[in-house]
Amino acid sequence: DRHMAKTVKAGQANAMPSLPQIQPGKYADGMPLDQLRYLECKIILKPNHFTSRSSLFDFGKLLRRPAKEHGISFQSGSYAGQPLKIREVLFMDTADFRLYNNAFILRRRIPYRDGFPDGDPEIVFKYRHPDLQKAAEMDVRPNIQADYRIKFKAEALPLKDGLGGIRMLYSHNVQFAMHAAAESMHTSLEWLAGVLPALHAVKRSPGERVELVNGTIVEEVLQDIGELDFGNGFRPVVNVALWRTRGEHRPLVGEFAFQIKFKRSEELNRANLDRGRAFFKQLQWEARDWMQLGATKTGIVYHLKGNPPNAHE
Repeated sequence: DRHMAKTVKAGQANAMPSLPQIQPGKYADGMPLDQLRYLECKIILKPNHFTSRSSLFDFGKLLRRPAKEHGISFQSGSYAGQPLKIREVLFMDTADFRLYNNAFILRRRIPYRDGFPDGDPEIVFKYRHPDLQKAAEMDVRPNIQADYRIKFKAEALPLKDGLGGIRMLYSHNVQFAMHAAAESMHTSLEWLAGVLPALHAVKRSPGERVELVNGTIVEEVLQDIGELDFGNGFRPVVNVALWRTRGEHRPLVGEFAFQIKFKRSEELNRANLDRGRAFFKQLQWEARDWMQLGATKTGIVYHLKGNPPNAHE
């Protein structure tokens, strides 16, 4: 009946479905479309709980009950000695946020070790969209004569306006060392579109430039806090991150996350997905006092001095 149909539809909206299939297709050079290879689950957190390294581990206490009730093992003991990771993150965009408003994200990351930069800065360019096919068809490959890495992720997040549900974003990423494109990050949009051809879609006039989003350099504090065991060989590492402004150390946002890598979506059988969905749903209730609904880490940075009107997150 009509009531039952509404109930089923509501239930489907809150379930983590089997990952949808990408319709076959090719990029302009004839290469087949990239396929999903990661499932990442994220909960965006208020930053006020995180005041020390040990406080990052406190979130792990919230995992234990939902993990146990759904037959998932959570091990954290061996991670107490894992080092804290620090990265500097810079977002680049036009003054009118044209990249972000067209579902593109461009950032530079610099890892630190013992207080000093560790290796080459990394460029991360992504197209993130709720429509899987659109995300797959966006060719994010760079025009460089060097190695790069494609990461195509299905990202599961809580609903924007309530607990106990799941919304999906699809993040088509490419990562490469900055020196592969140039010794330093150019701010000319025309130059960037030469390195990242997908950006030709947002160019409007000669001489356009990108700049540091809201003048903010983010310092990311990342801690691996344990490991979940879903069975069938899926044992993702769980981490908690705090983003804060560099210099003032103003806390911006926190995040709980883990990701599962797979070769074929069929490896994620329905039983594992159902258990994962139930765990993720219950964890939201356990962590309700920590959660920041309707946000992503990137979105928080973009909202510091205004609200991009057409963000796809």
